[in-house]
Amino acid sequence: MKNTESELVSVNLNTLIGLAKSASIIKLQQSSIRSKQNGGFVSRFKGRGMEFDQSRPYQAGDDIRCIDWRVTARTGKTHSKIFREERERPVFISVDNRPAMFFATRGVFKSVQAAKIAALLAWKAQLQGDRLGGQLLTEFSCQEIKPQNGKHGVLRFFNTLVKKNKLAAKQFTLDQAIARLVQHARPGSLVYIISDFRGFNQATESHLAKLSSHCEVVLIQVYDPIESQLPKKGRYRFTDENRDTVIDTADTKRIDQYQKRYQQRLEYLLKVVKKCGIGIIHCSTDDDPVEVLR
Repeated sequence: MKNTESELVSVNLNTLIGLAKSASIIKLQQSSIRSKQNGGFVSRFKGRGMEFDQSRPYQAGDDIRCIDWRVTARTGKTHSKIFREERERPVFISVDNRPAMFFATRGVFKSVQAAKIAALLAWKAQLQGDRLGGQLLTEFSCQEIKPQNGKHGVLRFFNTLVKKNKLAAKQFTLDQAIARLVQHARPGSLVYIISDFRGFNQATESHLAKLSSHCEVVLIQVYDPIESQLPKKGRYRFTDENRDTVIDTADTKRIDQYQKRYQQRLEYLLKVVKKCGIGIIHCSTDDDPVEVLR
């Protein structure tokens, strides 16, 4: 019983390793997958390669072997074929492990759900032959892992997720973590950011816009059901073992204010997602992460 309870509030290495089989049924941007032999990603960067992208008017310096004779004959103006290189894509997974993630009223802690999602994405990247890198954000540390191939890269990432990090002198915020991603994630990378997105603000939006300009970004919001909808009636006690908070849901004014603030935060997040042209997935603490990612 103790082992079962501990798995609800903390994650261990064996659990993450055990998700390898489940990863085979989820998909990472299938529309971008082309050839397993040459890498699983068609790059945004244009050049000589196997995948035709478009034709454009001939420019000085273009290789004459790339002239598109059909378009040239049809338009009467010389056009060149442009190709996209098919190359391996680095996958970068950022995991939020700040104190607010150590919470749940049902299912597992948000931190545990985030780690399981990260493990599934990591195994899937490994199956596709992509290099895996990552980032772990805690209240007082932010650690990046350089992309690496194979199972060794996956296990290195897992060890970072489960080990206790040394505390740094400064406090780290979500916008600082994403600012670091802008520097660490190579152009063309697929970046997953797994968080409850507490503290998402204009600075976060600015850094996210920069990141999405040269990487493909997917946000995965992990939340507890009670965060989105408080129960109608009753008194509820919450504790972090140091402090206690009691919420009386009969106080309708207070509850309405809470719901309004939550809705405003969510609407702002969705507005930024749409503005930046990035993807978002929502996962509750009592969801099956495999089903969510499928």
